[in-house]
Amino acid sequence: MAIAEPRTAGRPPSGTKPAGPAALMTPAQRGLGMLLCLVTIVLAVLDMNIVSAATVPIVRDLDPVHGVDRLPWLVSAFALAATALLPLYGRLCDVYGAKRVLLGAVGTFLLGSALCGAAQSMDQLIAFRAVQGVGGGGLMSVTMVVIAQFKEPEEGGGGKGGAMGGIVAGLGMAVGPLIGALFTDHLGWRWIFYLNLPLGLLVLVGVALVVKLPPTTGRRGLDFVGAALAAAFATGLLLVTEWGGKEYAWTSPVILGLSAATLGAFGLFLWRQATAAEPVLPLSLFRIRAVRLGFAIQGLVGMGMIGSIMYVMLYLQIARGVAPTSASLYLIPMAAGMTGASLLAGRLIGRGHPVRTFLALGAGCATLALVLLGLSGPDTGLWLVMAELALLGGGLGQLIGQLITVVQEAAPRHQLGVATAGIRFFQTLGNALGAALFGSVLARVFEAGEPGRPLGAVRALTGAAHEHAVRSFTDAVDVVFLSAGGALALALVCVLRLRPAGTAPAAREA
Repeated sequence: MAIAEPRTAGRPPSGTKPAGPAALMTPAQRGLGMLLCLVTIVLAVLDMNIVSAATVPIVRDLDPVHGVDRLPWLVSAFALAATALLPLYGRLCDVYGAKRVLLGAVGTFLLGSALCGAAQSMDQLIAFRAVQGVGGGGLMSVTMVVIAQFKEPEEGGGGKGGAMGGIVAGLGMAVGPLIGALFTDHLGWRWIFYLNLPLGLLVLVGVALVVKLPPTTGRRGLDFVGAALAAAFATGLLLVTEWGGKEYAWTSPVILGLSAATLGAFGLFLWRQATAAEPVLPLSLFRIRAVRLGFAIQGLVGMGMIGSIMYVMLYLQIARGVAPTSASLYLIPMAAGMTGASLLAGRLIGRGHPVRTFLALGAGCATLALVLLGLSGPDTGLWLVMAELALLGGGLGQLIGQLITVVQEAAPRHQLGVATAGIRFFQTLGNALGAALFGSVLARVFEAGEPGRPLGAVRALTGAAHEHAVRSFTDAVDVVFLSAGGALALALVCVLRLRPAGTAPAAREA
């Protein structure tokens, strides 16, 4: 693949070519291994979408008085733990091998799932969600490392592995809330966590018996100081975006102090990565053009996704009066677009079509869709909204999985783990920054039209007051969509700066 870096670093001395997957696994074993990876990604994606359907029963059972105020921590505890450990997961893969790390991540995730299902209080459930997040942080990132190592070193990139990410993400987005609602209504909310156990045990046994990967090139040290600084930076950023403008004012001492500490942790993290012998996120990766652009694109895509999915749901419920359960059905066209576009792009890339073409087409479609959503009003036909969401899904489906492939093909083989975890890390940071930016935009624009009126009071209004408030909210959410479209437009610019096919190796650097 033309934008890939030559994979010379980390190889054994000449004349001792390592055994590739073809020598270690039969075609049937590789196929079964890919299926197990698919199940692992399903676990990761479902868990990010399924809990939202069970919030009311969880509060009713565990803490009917104060539980509503603590609901955000069910998501935040998982996200904080998962994000904080992403850089370390990548490094662990490069040192100890992706198979061992995947088994450990799945085992920890299953322990957390079992504990969540047995929780007897909100405090316990939040704590156990953090345990689940420790394992969940490795599910998708480590799985993508395993998928990459199923290929021989000389094989090109693109195709099935990248397409899998978009397909499963699309299906999880549509199916996750529906599965959560069904389990909650018919079996109880605890089963949304117990559901993970049989699937996870299948993965554990299958990976242990079937998957055989090339050995790592040698034991190297782990930079625990760097990992701790990365965790401190990521945790601080997520807390700032979660609390800012909600729990505390943006100018409050808590937010200002936390922001200063986060910036300090980031500066120390950069210093540590520049001086450590074995950094968790080597700065040398950023000298590779495709890697640094891939990280930037993934971060911008993360911003665009959080600025679309979350606010589409708000638009449908507040401006159009759609019930929350029914609103989730409007994501099905988006999921279908993601699935179809990802599958088609994967097949065409596998036949030799350049990845950059689909990345550019995906970023362009997603930008156009968000601009069209930004032109929506309180009377826009819902069929048109669904068509715009399908277009958005088609764009994102060409970006999500294939970006991982681009970065994996460009990174040196001995840094495959940190590169893969890095792209997931930047997506999470993009989500966090997008949530803070777009939340502030929505609040400020709405307040300009409805001074002193809280956003949550819109649906309780009647008559002319309701119509005016809905118009103010629609104007605000339109600005959010246009801002998210700007993030995707920047992603398109970055895609166009990727080196086209045929670029000489010497030109692949900065």
